Amino acid sequence: MINETEITNGRIPFNGTDTPNYDVINSCIHCGMCLSSCPTYRENGLEMSSPRGRILLMKGVADGRIGMESDIFQQEMGECLNCRACEAVCPSGVLYGEILEASRVQIQRAREDGTLPSQSPLVKLIRTSVFDLLFKRPALFRLFSRMLWLYQKTGVQTLARRLGILKLLKLDEAEVLLPPVSDRFVVPKGQVYEAEGQSLHHVALMTGCIMSTAFADVHEATIRVLQKNGCTVILPPDQACCGALHTHGGDLDGGRDLARRNIAAFEALGVAAIVVNAAGCGSTMKEYGHLLKDDPAWAERAKAFSAKVKDINEFLVSIDFNTRDLKPVSMKLTYQEPCHLAHAQRITAQPRKLLKSIPGLQLVEMKESSMCCGSAGVYNITQPEMAGNLGNRKLDNAEASGADVVVTANPGCHAQLLGGLQLRDSHMHVKHIVEVLDQSYRGM
Repeated sequence: MINETEITNGRIPFNGTDTPNYDVINSCIHCGMCLSSCPTYRENGLEMSSPRGRILLMKGVADGRIGMESDIFQQEMGECLNCRACEAVCPSGVLYGEILEASRVQIQRAREDGTLPSQSPLVKLIRTSVFDLLFKRPALFRLFSRMLWLYQKTGVQTLARRLGILKLLKLDEAEVLLPPVSDRFVVPKGQVYEAEGQSLHHVALMTGCIMSTAFADVHEATIRVLQKNGCTVILPPDQACCGALHTHGGDLDGGRDLARRNIAAFEALGVAAIVVNAAGCGSTMKEYGHLLKDDPAWAERAKAFSAKVKDINEFLVSIDFNTRDLKPVSMKLTYQEPCHLAHAQRITAQPRKLLKSIPGLQLVEMKESSMCCGSAGVYNITQPEMAGNLGNRKLDNAEASGADVVVTANPGCHAQLLGGLQLRDSHMHVKHIVEVLDQSYRGM
């Protein structure tokens, strides 16, 4: 890592901690293997919008040849989806996600300390509301979610859409991305759900934020599927948001705070696994060891925690998966791979194996199943044009498969697909994989 005096050169330098690792930047050999896997490059064909192009920009800033005030640098760091598809094909093993997130941290800190122009009051308000309030305070997040539920259930949403109020406020495209909020929330209070029959595994379930409110039905299905597979499931209290939005959005300190809270909530349980049914959450939780590597009090605890984190698909395939009680499901579906499951966690075969084990179910592969759908956390709000292009590309491929249902394993993908299908007035449905498994076990 080069020091600050080496990179100043009259330009705005990187400052403080969490700077992109210079060795990682230099590990890119610019071979171009990443180009065909990069969604933004595939869309616009611009070299600067590819992983190697963005790495060249990072190197330029680190070497002092360009500064963080560069519009191109800031634009490309923001336009990247951080889908990490490039990592999965990189022959040099470049840790692209690590240096991208560090670059975003430096940009954000430069805005906060006045080195770069500050963000607008509206953006500041949104960041404070999201990062410091909603996603750090579960009770407040549930209150906010209940307000959204009332908005959807009382007819206000329908009225706002029919009267064109949302379009007038230019919120119509963002509002359609709101998933239907569940009637019941899953609030972790130390509940214990006993296994059906002999208890073979004791596991804890990460309930998170969005999954516990908008996708509470998926949590309930996950618990039932785990029980069917000999698992006693614990919902530990005091767990928090995983911190994915913080780490991806330039707030590593906020992500570290949430990581510490989750480690403290889970580590004393003595469970065999910490099961996660949201790909983005699981990816972030598996990287707590890296996130806290420089914290002497938490580094080893974080590594031990991350070693126990298992995606639900990964976990079910790793045990003696119960196929005996699966009943026929007459369904033709296609699978949309979440980026942080396929690329960050390298889990691709397991979901397909689970789906193919269901009698009567027909799995049809879609074209470009592992290409990003354009959700990427809040990307579909901050970069609506690119997100819309990628979302339409994904839905074109899903509909071309001839399937009735598209399944996925991440809430952001779920909401992106569902919103896009609503805009198309499509009859295609969206489900989480565990919902299909649960449907089979229950004979529905």
